Amino acid sequence: MRHSESKVTGIGAIKWEDDGEFDFDGQVSQEFSELLQENPGGSTIREGSIVTGQVVRFSNDSVHIDIGHKTDGEVPIQEFMTPEGELTVKVGDTVEVYLDCFESNDGDMVLSRERAEMLRAWDRISNAYENNEIVEGIIMARVKGGLSVDIGVKAFLPGSQVDLRPVRNLDKLINNKFSFKIIKFNKKRGNIVLSRRVLLEQDREKMRTETIENLKEGSILRGIIKNITDYGAFVDLGGIDGLLHITDMSWGRINHPSQLFEVGQEVEVKVLNYDESRQRVSLGYKQLQDDPWLKTAEKYAVNTKTRGAVVSLTDYGAFVELENGIEGLIHISEMSWSKRIRHPSKVVSIGDEVDVVVLAIDRDARRISLGMKQMEPNPWEIVKEKYQVGDIIRGKIRNITDFGIFIGIEESIDGLIHISDISWTERIKHPGDLYKKGDSVEAKILQIDTEGEKFSLGIKQLGDDPWIMASKQFIPGKEGEGEVTKLTDFGAFVQLTDGVEGMIHVSEIDVKQVDKPGSVLKVGDHVKFIVLASDTDERRFSLSRKAHMQGLEGDQLKEYLTTVAEPKTAFADAFNLAQEAASEKAKS
Repeated sequence: MRHSESKVTGIGAIKWEDDGEFDFDGQVSQEFSELLQENPGGSTIREGSIVTGQVVRFSNDSVHIDIGHKTDGEVPIQEFMTPEGELTVKVGDTVEVYLDCFESNDGDMVLSRERAEMLRAWDRISNAYENNEIVEGIIMARVKGGLSVDIGVKAFLPGSQVDLRPVRNLDKLINNKFSFKIIKFNKKRGNIVLSRRVLLEQDREKMRTETIENLKEGSILRGIIKNITDYGAFVDLGGIDGLLHITDMSWGRINHPSQLFEVGQEVEVKVLNYDESRQRVSLGYKQLQDDPWLKTAEKYAVNTKTRGAVVSLTDYGAFVELENGIEGLIHISEMSWSKRIRHPSKVVSIGDEVDVVVLAIDRDARRISLGMKQMEPNPWEIVKEKYQVGDIIRGKIRNITDFGIFIGIEESIDGLIHISDISWTERIKHPGDLYKKGDSVEAKILQIDTEGEKFSLGIKQLGDDPWIMASKQFIPGKEGEGEVTKLTDFGAFVQLTDGVEGMIHVSEIDVKQVDKPGSVLKVGDHVKFIVLASDTDERRFSLSRKAHMQGLEGDQLKEYLTTVAEPKTAFADAFNLAQEAASEKAKS
């Protein structure tokens, strides 16, 4: 299949064929083809041959040349003019011309300087092709499939033969002079195909051989950045590529290789590793500079104050660049003495300049721990001097949560009143049911933990624990009376004192068997009982209505407590102690 498209040149029309070749179309092409066949460069004076003549004179539009014939021949003066319009010959110059015919229809001898030069050019190109020689030419224009090149005659340079890699912009090569290898030559058809890539591959292979000879670990070479990826850059060392990984580009932090390099840039690199069997080369750029970590122990001793720029944020802290290649971490816990920081971005942003204190350094692991809060006095130390456990203070509620309320102690320090420390007796579902932000409350200091940064307060501790008071009053074996406050399937709750209740188990409600407490008692009834056991830690009193109804006392009661109370030994011991105390009191 032949393409019908063509490009007009000064010689003829170039027609491209399916095999990548071209020929000259039209009458001119046919004439040159015949000319090339009939004239291998003979020297006899005959029509259709190249002859030598002498310039004898000029007329308005012709150069008159004596070739030793009875009459002079004429050549259009344009054939001796440069593109700039300058005449290239003078009277007396010897020139080669092509003898078209001795006598035309007009009776004139027809000569051509262009045809003579064309034949000589084809001879030179033929010799270059046969001898595998290099030719030079100027790229003239883009044509379908490649470029048109002037090497004395028009030749075709396919796009695949322009360079080692595909060239996106062929137009930038136009009007530039290059060397080429002739890879196809057909004198009969006037077809020439060139390659620049073959020469480049030869040069590359030569460079590759030289590079490999000098390629060893520790060598310092120069190369060209060939390609850039997310993980590094490939460097052309001369016939062989090496990988410069992003981690070997800089001692400092870089997010992408394009921050330091660009394609085509010349760089000096160090060979870190060469795998000869796999032809793989690992390169380093930062290794050409001193490792900044070697002097960190001297420069960044613990407690040293310094300044740096925030370069990265994570959930657990911020990385600060102290100098090129040296970064330290400010952990989120080291940003503030008192504020509970959920994310570093609440305190700093990338690019911020911050003052820090060196907390720890590990040169081998390349880690430096930094602190921001250490630049200011520790407010917790001030609190420790100002307040003591047991002190009663008053403050406003700053925050209310499910588990407690926070009271303002100092400007940046809050104290926590846990929900369990609000009341001895009330079962509080949410602190917000009793308090609101801004309320002023009084509380007792329960704990000051400067290391854990905890300040614990209690409201219920302002008064006596009613359970302790009740446990002193309602000792095991003692009789009492109270009002039924609640009935359950397993027993009845009886109020002993304000906020303190005891329970009568269903088995201790009556001398006869009771299936449901409600069948014997109802809320509001006043019942008499004997205390079976008490546990202030668990806040429980075990009571027995049955023991009171049976009138148990003395050894009978003691035996009953021993067999029924839980835990048996603890309640029995408590009963014995109570009895001994009563006996000693009676003696006194």
